[in-house]
Amino acid sequence: MFKHCLICTDFSDGLQRLAGFVEELSLCGISKLIFLHTVSVWEDEHLANVDESKLKEAKIYLESLVGQVPAGVEVKVEVSSVRYLDLVNQLVEREAIDVIINGMPVRSNLESKLFGSHTLSLAKSTKVPVMILRPQLITTYTVEEMALRCQHLWRNLLVPYDASSAGNYLVERLKTSLEKAPPGKVQSCYFLSILEDGIRRPELMENRRQEAEEKLAMLKQEFSSLVPDIVTEVRHGSPVQEILDTAFVNDITAIAVASHRTTLLDWTVPSLTDNILNRSWFPLLFFSPKG
Repeated sequence: MFKHCLICTDFSDGLQRLAGFVEELSLCGISKLIFLHTVSVWEDEHLANVDESKLKEAKIYLESLVGQVPAGVEVKVEVSSVRYLDLVNQLVEREAIDVIINGMPVRSNLESKLFGSHTLSLAKSTKVPVMILRPQLITTYTVEEMALRCQHLWRNLLVPYDASSAGNYLVERLKTSLEKAPPGKVQSCYFLSILEDGIRRPELMENRRQEAEEKLAMLKQEFSSLVPDIVTEVRHGSPVQEILDTAFVNDITAIAVASHRTTLLDWTVPSLTDNILNRSWFPLLFFSPKG
């Protein structure tokens, strides 16, 4: 689905482990892998200084993790003290990156507001999709489990869909990515529409269901030439819970989500995507509003 991948790790998220699975990651269609680690500067009274020894140690450590590199695959290790977001955006441009892999722990809404997240800051500023992998999972996978996961990062995608601007934006960006993908790397897309609780009149609920089914039928036709297996379903209930339940029982490898926010004020308003980001243990393929 993607060819040029930037993997950002702070060494506490477990993502440095991916360096040992270059061959498996290449089976997803990735032909360029860049591993990035940034080292913070320390400041005295007058100026900021770079701890060169930390930079050297980090680079040696990350390079030592790189596994077998198949023919036709390019691997680079970048260790720098440049501001994280600035460096990521520089690499995206210079290396033609089309997906970023980043870590983000599962947090409560309150924790996210208090502490923020490099990943969310990145999502607001970059133009390429961000694949979010949970450190709580990556750090506990065995080598065998990691090898299998790396081969199938986006094999089976769950795509929550509604007719909102964010839902249409998600479909648009996903279709663009799939059109560029090598055949067979994404085997299935599960399009899910959810009718929320609160509709009391049965006839109104039935009308909403029919409308949702018609829209999903159109999506199935639209994506049928891009993905071998398309599944659609309309469910009723709490959106986040229904999304997680669907992912749990349908062998999903990642949930595709998106935001269509364009201003800082937009980001202060809670959304379904925020709730999924904070509650889901599944890998998330987040399409940035900058794309």
